[in-house]
Amino acid sequence: MDHTAENGAETAEMEAAGPRPERPSKLRNALSWVRSIFLLDPLIYLYTVVLGTLSLLASLVDRGGRVQHGFARLWSRLILGTIGAPVRVSGLERVATGRACLYTVNHLSALDIPVLYAKLPFQFRIMAKKELFRYPFMGWHLKRSGQIPVDRASARATVRSLGHAVETMRGGMPLVVFPEGGRSETGSIKPFLGGVFYAAIKAQVDVVPMVLVGTYEMLKMNSFHIRPCPVELVVGKPIPTKGMNVRQMDELAAVVQKKSEELYYERWEGRSKK
Repeated sequence: MDHTAENGAETAEMEAAGPRPERPSKLRNALSWVRSIFLLDPLIYLYTVVLGTLSLLASLVDRGGRVQHGFARLWSRLILGTIGAPVRVSGLERVATGRACLYTVNHLSALDIPVLYAKLPFQFRIMAKKELFRYPFMGWHLKRSGQIPVDRASARATVRSLGHAVETMRGGMPLVVFPEGGRSETGSIKPFLGGVFYAAIKAQVDVVPMVLVGTYEMLKMNSFHIRPCPVELVVGKPIPTKGMNVRQMDELAAVVQKKSEELYYERWEGRSKK
């Protein structure tokens, strides 16, 4: 049989059929974009305004931030429920959640914070960029609920923030931090900064590495297009700081980063092969 003629016939059939597999993909993407812009994003803003206002009012009688933490959890659950993003948590049984620890987590998306508030079953405070504290409603909540702003433009302000973090953990309150200092633009883990580990050593608390998998794919940096997908929150084994001194903060940062990368890339690469 003439294979040239056979191949030519197959090519002609494919051209006649057209690029059918691409059209549904483009259509789904367009519909997903429309749903984000006209439904999901407006609802998230609505939740933020309403619950941010209630959180602000609660701060008038709740100096410790516990009631406000409840509003943050409700806000987060509404967001994840509206998006339709299932979250699976693993490894939390490794941690004595009643004790103060420094929880580190990779930063991939604006949806990281809702996942943490919705799925960590204990009170905690976060260290966040000072810029977030300037936003209406969200910033008001952060200021009034005991969260810790980080201003890297000033060495004195950074030292003050770290001192506040130490006091928070010594007082028995767990602290959640993003040691990369900002969101990842590629989905990869960026280098960890040493300052937050200074606070853990100073307070002599365990460091618990955690990783989020899936939030980058769900909402990338500088995008308003939300693509619902399964998310994982993986909790690693606590790393003790007892007996360490502050000169070892970079060494500790390297250990925590290595463990975080092991937890993250195994799962991230597994998703890409599916």
